[in-house]
Amino acid sequence: MSVAGNRRWWGLGALALALLALGFDLTILNVALTTISEELHASTSQLQWIVDSYALVFAALLLPAGLLGDRFGRKRMLITGLAIFGAASLLGALVDGPGQVIAARMLMGIGAAIVTPLSMSMLPAVFPPEERTRAVAIWSASMALGLPLGPLLGGWLLEHFWWGSIFLLNVPVVLVGAIAVAFLLPETRDPSAPRVDWLGSLLSMGGITGLVYGVTEGPSHGWTDPGVLGGIAGGCVLLAAFVAWERRMDEPMVDMALFRNRSFVWALAAGVLGTLVMAGTLFLIPQYLEVVQGNSVFGSGLRLIPMLLGLMVGGFATDRLAAAVGHKAITLAGLLVLAAGLGAGALSGSGDSYAFTGTWLAVMGLGVGLSMVPAMDTVLASLPEEQAGRGSGLAQTLRQTAGALGIAGLGSLLSSIYRDRIETGGLPGPAGDTARDSLGQAAAVAGRLGDGALLASAKDAYVGGMNAALAACSAVTLAVAVLVWIFQPRRRPERAGPGGDARESDHEHVVS
Repeated sequence: MSVAGNRRWWGLGALALALLALGFDLTILNVALTTISEELHASTSQLQWIVDSYALVFAALLLPAGLLGDRFGRKRMLITGLAIFGAASLLGALVDGPGQVIAARMLMGIGAAIVTPLSMSMLPAVFPPEERTRAVAIWSASMALGLPLGPLLGGWLLEHFWWGSIFLLNVPVVLVGAIAVAFLLPETRDPSAPRVDWLGSLLSMGGITGLVYGVTEGPSHGWTDPGVLGGIAGGCVLLAAFVAWERRMDEPMVDMALFRNRSFVWALAAGVLGTLVMAGTLFLIPQYLEVVQGNSVFGSGLRLIPMLLGLMVGGFATDRLAAAVGHKAITLAGLLVLAAGLGAGALSGSGDSYAFTGTWLAVMGLGVGLSMVPAMDTVLASLPEEQAGRGSGLAQTLRQTAGALGIAGLGSLLSSIYRDRIETGGLPGPAGDTARDSLGQAAAVAGRLGDGALLASAKDAYVGGMNAALAACSAVTLAVAVLVWIFQPRRRPERAGPGGDARESDHEHVVS
C-alpha cells in the first residue's frame, strides 16, 4: 500500500539525509589523508586501507544485506544499519591509531552496506509509479551530492577542528535519519523471501573482496605481485563459483533471469558507469585543484561545487522530462553530455585557469545526473516486487564494486604515467623515490629543496596521467552510450509483479 502523501515525502527526506552521510564517507577522507598521516603516523599502505577498507566491506555485503531486508523487514534492517554506521562513526572519531581507524571504517562499511540497498528498495513500496521518478531523483541525488560535498565539508572541518571531526559529523545526521525512518516509513517485507544462502553469501563476499583487493593493491605492489595476482584470480574463481551455485538453487539470492532483461541490464550499465566515473574523478581532481592549481584544502572542496550543481540540475530535469521524452532518451543524452565533459577535462593543462576546470566539472556533473537517475528508475521498474531488496542489493553491489575498481584502475593508470614523466634525475636517491610516490610527496620535496623545476615537472606529469584517465572514461562512456542506444528498449517497463509479469500496481506486503 502507498503511504499518505506528506508522510512519504518526509520519509524520503529522512532517507536522503542518511544517504548524504554515506556519500560523505566515500570521499571525505580524500582531503584528510595528509592530516591523518601526520597526526597518526600512518604509512602510505595504511592510508590506502583507511580509504579502501570501507569500500571493500561495503561492496562485499550489499547482496546479503538486500536479502536480509526482504526476509526480516526492510525498515527494521535499515534502522539497524544506521545504528551500526553511527556507532562506528563515533568510534572512528575517538580512536588514536591507524589500525583502529581501519577497523572503524570497516564497521562503517557494514552499516552502509545495509542502508544503501534497503533505502532504494523502500521506494516502490511507498511511492506510486507516477511519483517514483521524482523519488528516485531525490534518492540518487542525495548520495551523489554527498560525493563532492565530502571534500568540501572535510576541508572546512580540518581547518577548524581535529581530524576526528570528519567522522563525528555522521553521528547526528544518522541519528535524526533513524528516528525519522522509524516514525515515517512503513515496515515492508517479502513473506516468501528465501532463507539466507550462507554459502552463496560467502562466495560472493569472498569473490568481490579478492577482486577489489587485487586491483587496489596492484598500483602499489605491481601487477605481477603474487598477492595481487592471487587476489584477482581467486576473486574471479569465487565469483564464477557463486554464479554456478546460484543457477542450481531453487530460490537463489540473485535471480540470473534478470540478466536476460535488456531494460534491467543496460539501465544498470549506465548507472554503474556513472558511479565509476564519479568515484574515479573525485579521486583524481582534489590533488589537481590543491597542488597543481594551488588552492587550500577547503578551497579545493569549494571548487567542486559546479559538479554538485550539475548533478542537481541533471537529476531534477529528469523528473520534468521523463514523461515527455522517455527514460532511454534522457539516459542517452546524459551519457553523451558526460562523455563531452570528460573529453574536455582530458585537455587540461597545468597552467589552466579554474574557469575552464569549473566548466567541464559542471558539464560532467550534468551528464551524471541526466544518465544515472533515469537509469536507476528503470532498474527499479524492471525488478519483480518480491525481489526489491535482492535486486536493489545486486544493483548497488555492481555500482559500488565498479566505484572501487574505478578508483584503483584509474589511479593505477595515473600513477604509471606520473612515474614515467616526472624528472627526478638530479635528486638524491631517497628524495627521488619519494617524489615519484605521489604529487603531494613531490611538492613536499620540492618545497624542502627549493626546487621549482621538480614541482613544475611533477605538476605536468600528474596532469598527463589525469588527462589519460579522463580520456579513457570518456571513451568508455561513449561505448556504453552506443550499446544503450542499440540494445535498451525504448519504453521503461512497468514494475514487474510476482513471477515477472508486468503490471501497473506497485504494492508490496506492508506490515502495519
